[in-house]
Amino acid sequence: MERIRRILLMVAGLISLTSFATPAPLPDSEVKNLLARIRENRITQADFQEQRVIRLMKKPLVNSGRVWFQPPNKFRREVKGNSPSLTVSDGQQLWIYYPNFKSAERYPLGKRSPLDSTVAAINSALNLENIENTFQITATKIDPPQAGYELALIPRTASMKRVFQKLELHINDQLRAERTEMLLPNGDRIVTTYSNQTRAPVPPSTFEFKPPPGTDITTPLGQ
Repeated sequence: MERIRRILLMVAGLISLTSFATPAPLPDSEVKNLLARIRENRITQADFQEQRVIRLMKKPLVNSGRVWFQPPNKFRREVKGNSPSLTVSDGQQLWIYYPNFKSAERYPLGKRSPLDSTVAAINSALNLENIENTFQITATKIDPPQAGYELALIPRTASMKRVFQKLELHINDQLRAERTEMLLPNGDRIVTTYSNQTRAPVPPSTFEFKPPPGTDITTPLGQ
């Protein structure tokens, strides 16, 4: 279960690229219009910096990298630095590769895997289709000079609630995600800031992964 939770946290960090939010909450009709506008201006890739604030540690864990995604179910997340990793999904399987250890984990999707329901919920947040069925959404408009929107997403499903309790997002006036804060069930927080967001087309090969020669491959779910 801990291994699955770690995977889902990696993936859930992608939600913020296409989600958004607003001091009195916006009415439902305006939230729907806002979602539609964001969907029309969907970001396909961005740089990120992530801080994991762990209650038992004095300093947060910091990493950075870049993310890509393509609706409805493809994504790629590269973490740089001293502990690099690569998470890739083509919609049929999910890979996690650790270059320093020359090891990779493979997780099949769509075969009644324990990951299926949660990854499907995350994908709905990525492409914004039927997102109201997966999350309770509150949005408020931010007045100038900062401008933009603040969104709060609370999971509806038990599987997602095991991953995080709440996701707060700041979107600028260009409808691009700038910052997210995820509250975990144990009280820890993950704060992510985004930059260099683009809508450029992503080549299909971005979501393909072939383990380098000599890679130790495992299938933790036994499939």
